[in-house]
Amino acid sequence: MGNILDILKFGWPYLRKYRHRLAVAVVLGICFGLFNASFVWGTKTLFERLGGEKPIPVVEKTATGSIGGVQKFLLDAKKTADNVVDYWLPPFDKDSDSNNNFRRMVGAILFLPLLVMLRGATGYATGYLMGWVSENAIKDLKLDIHRKLQSLSLGYFQHREMGGQTMLFNTGVGAVWRCLYCGFSDLVKEPFALLSIIVALLILDWKLTLVGLVFLPLTVGPVIILGRKIRKQSEIAYEKGEDQDSLIVEVYSNIRLIKAYCLEKLQQKRFEKLYQQLARAGIKRWQAKEIVNPAVEFLAMIGFGVLLAYIFWEGRSIPQLIGFMTGMVMLYQPLKKLAGINTYFQEAVVGANMVRDAMKEEPAVKEDPATLELKEFGEEIRFEGVDFSYGEVAVVQEFNLAVPKGMKIGVVGESGAGKSTLVSLLLRFYDPTNGRVAIDGTDIRRVTFESLRGQMALVSQEVVIFDQTVAENIACGKLDASLEEIVAAAKAANAHEFIEGLPEGYDTRLGEQGTRLSGGQRQRIAIARAFVRQAPILILDEATAALDSKAEAEVQGAIDRLEEGRTVVCVAHRLSTLRGMDKIIVLEEGRVVEEGGFAELLERDGVFAEMARKQGLAAG
Repeated sequence: MGNILDILKFGWPYLRKYRHRLAVAVVLGICFGLFNASFVWGTKTLFERLGGEKPIPVVEKTATGSIGGVQKFLLDAKKTADNVVDYWLPPFDKDSDSNNNFRRMVGAILFLPLLVMLRGATGYATGYLMGWVSENAIKDLKLDIHRKLQSLSLGYFQHREMGGQTMLFNTGVGAVWRCLYCGFSDLVKEPFALLSIIVALLILDWKLTLVGLVFLPLTVGPVIILGRKIRKQSEIAYEKGEDQDSLIVEVYSNIRLIKAYCLEKLQQKRFEKLYQQLARAGIKRWQAKEIVNPAVEFLAMIGFGVLLAYIFWEGRSIPQLIGFMTGMVMLYQPLKKLAGINTYFQEAVVGANMVRDAMKEEPAVKEDPATLELKEFGEEIRFEGVDFSYGEVAVVQEFNLAVPKGMKIGVVGESGAGKSTLVSLLLRFYDPTNGRVAIDGTDIRRVTFESLRGQMALVSQEVVIFDQTVAENIACGKLDASLEEIVAAAKAANAHEFIEGLPEGYDTRLGEQGTRLSGGQRQRIAIARAFVRQAPILILDEATAALDSKAEAEVQGAIDRLEEGRTVVCVAHRLSTLRGMDKIIVLEEGRVVEEGGFAELLERDGVFAEMARKQGLAAG
């Protein structure tokens, strides 16, 4: 019961939006459950009427006992139904006229099918409405999760594997969906089916019913015990499933390297080990799930056997016996489904906990409620006494830098010196541990993300191409850009010619990560994206580091055009790309150890000059 209440509490905010349809589904589910009881009365009535027995008034059978208000209502309803049936199923009589016989024949053929049709119609309507509600509730849940994840800071994703995100949506949310659709549907229908059949059997013969229900409580034990086992194995399966998704992303996103080093067999062994663990957990989960019904059926049939012995001992009439046996057979169908519901809820609890954990996360970098709109950049970017560390490792220390509007500044240093961290601080992916980053004197922590980042264009070594058209990829820089603006940006980035050569030009879908393009072409798409943005601040983060010399020459020309009239922060490993910078700073362990112009730093014969010699550059 605790798991059911937990999932209801978790799912209600999403179900509440569709509460009207849900209410209709619940009402129809109750009707579906009540229609099950009609088969007890229906089979007994059918055999009475066709066998020539006169129906025994219900009042005579209950005269010895007191009749409550609910029972009286049910008896009155049964009496009304008997009167309706009298026309189509008059008691069999050899001297009946042909009209009675014809009606009796039609009634005998259609009586049970009509009951089945009514039960099936309400069952279908309940299932459809519950499906409609659950699909829309899960849609809203997924959108909320995406909204939450996209609000989190960069650090959240850098410390988590991609498999965790795919498991959250595929398995975690999937378990909740199955519970909302199948579990809640059965939770509405089957208890009422069970209750209505028991009430019908009590009305028919309370003594036989009590004997038949003696073993009913025993069926609860296996459901509880096996449910705990299912939950434990589901948790293991989720954990290993996350490892599986992460491994798939890792292997197939790096398939080029794997093939180059002939690592296929090694990766296959990793998959084999993981899938063995997944299979073991899955087998144990299925073992627990599949044994629930046999256990329930076994205990139910023991009770059924005792009931049969008692029926023959008491000597009941054939119609009464058939009606009662029909009810007892139908009784254990909802019982088995209710046992299966426990499986849905046990698995859903694990999935719901995954979602809860994700929704509890808070972004490390937050917008202040009183944030301002950053005005158009007009003076300078300034780093003032900035310290930053990932955990206990200091990356930037006592960093001070002023970048006036229109200046082109280069940032160099060995790996780990803090170059890319400065870019992340400027874009406010992270906040400084100490000090501040200011634009035109305003601390960037006091302005909105959109107004801050809207004034910056980023071109990095890791080019991101979305599985969209060329035009849509370029328009990521400015979502409302016209086709004319997109084409102009592509021309400025020296990309128009190769785009026109694609099968559908600007409407060509580029595939995941732009696999249909070369490295240089992907980078020029990224530069066109920066061009269309028309941002006053340009950030270049190792923009040509991954390109060969020919592609670099093509891209560098586009970058030079992009830099015109903008304030540029250029992080570079290839020092040759910094010749046009107004100023270059050299970082070591997050501190500025040298600064000056390109030629000036070479002449000093310091850290920069040593780096230049390693790359084959000489003074002059």
